[in-house]
Amino acid sequence: MFYKNARIFCSDFQFHTGAFEVKDGKFGAILPQEVPADAIDLQGATVIPGLIDVHVHGNSNADFSDGDYEGLKKMAAYFAANGITSFAPASMTLPYEVLEKAFANAKRLADEAPEGHARLMGIQMEGPYFSMKKKGAQNGDYLKNPDFEGFKKLYDSCGGLIRIVDVAPELPGAAAFVEKASKLCTVSVAHTDSDYDHAKEAFSRGATHLTHLYNAMPPIHHRDPGVIPAAAENASVRAEIICDGLHIHPASVRLAFAIFGGERMILVSDALRCCGMPDGEYELGGQKVYLSGGIAKLSSGTIAGAAANLYECLQNAILFGINETDAVRAATYNPACTLGVQDKVGSIATGKLADFIICRSDYTGRRVFIGGKEI
Repeated sequence: MFYKNARIFCSDFQFHTGAFEVKDGKFGAILPQEVPADAIDLQGATVIPGLIDVHVHGNSNADFSDGDYEGLKKMAAYFAANGITSFAPASMTLPYEVLEKAFANAKRLADEAPEGHARLMGIQMEGPYFSMKKKGAQNGDYLKNPDFEGFKKLYDSCGGLIRIVDVAPELPGAAAFVEKASKLCTVSVAHTDSDYDHAKEAFSRGATHLTHLYNAMPPIHHRDPGVIPAAAENASVRAEIICDGLHIHPASVRLAFAIFGGERMILVSDALRCCGMPDGEYELGGQKVYLSGGIAKLSSGTIAGAAANLYECLQNAILFGINETDAVRAATYNPACTLGVQDKVGSIATGKLADFIICRSDYTGRRVFIGGKEI
């Protein structure tokens, strides 16, 4: 099937007007010279790759860490309906046996790949190797120092589906953990009170990711620069940012893109089970969370996570003044690279899975396709 007269976000990270082909669930010809007469006319609509959320806990009153397969499927159905065609659910700081059950469900969903659901392309293991001072909404009762043996058992138990593991680099054993774990997956600096030197060492040892930039880490200080400058000056490091309009001021979102550049930024939702739900009381990692006015907090007042999905975050980024091409890349190709699945998804290119969104130029009127089939 061919689609013509489309404004397509192509693999050069620019928009081009033309046609594209979908064949056997994958993209065929892109911007072909000749187009069949029966090609579907999109009348100038915008076409972008399906979005990829590498840091999301839940939605629809389900959470990945619940360890409930039907709940995970419900999450994947919500993602698909909202333009997030691939995802890597994030776990919470919990006992290993709880994580193992959740990771087993992730592997099952990845293997079964039910039609009409977003593709589960990995896991982000967020915790338990975090700083008590910067634990945020993570449960302090289960925090641990970096433990490669424990991590490796979990990694093996889910068939290597862990694609991102988080660590605070100032903790004892962190440098050695980073060096070993980075040979298996992406290592991310997160929930940390690290100084510049410890962070720089982690990045030099193989960490290439920064979890929810600005949140749960020291702010930039001109005499005590900390984690963010250490990440920025290492060209191999990508940075996540929550763009729900509540976690981070729009000016700080613009600053992040200015510092890291569009090729190194990743939009994430960090959404909780309250995403897609009304205001009220919910649960996160054994703690009560209260959603009010679109923001979720613990009883202490600590921001616990987000209630916006990644498509809404993309819309926000553009409204905040982020260049459209940078914003789309940050929600598609860059996260695919972090998960190591850029050969399958993340861009509109011949041979890749035909996961894409057709929408208006203002990103309303969304239609979602997974494997070439409309959701």
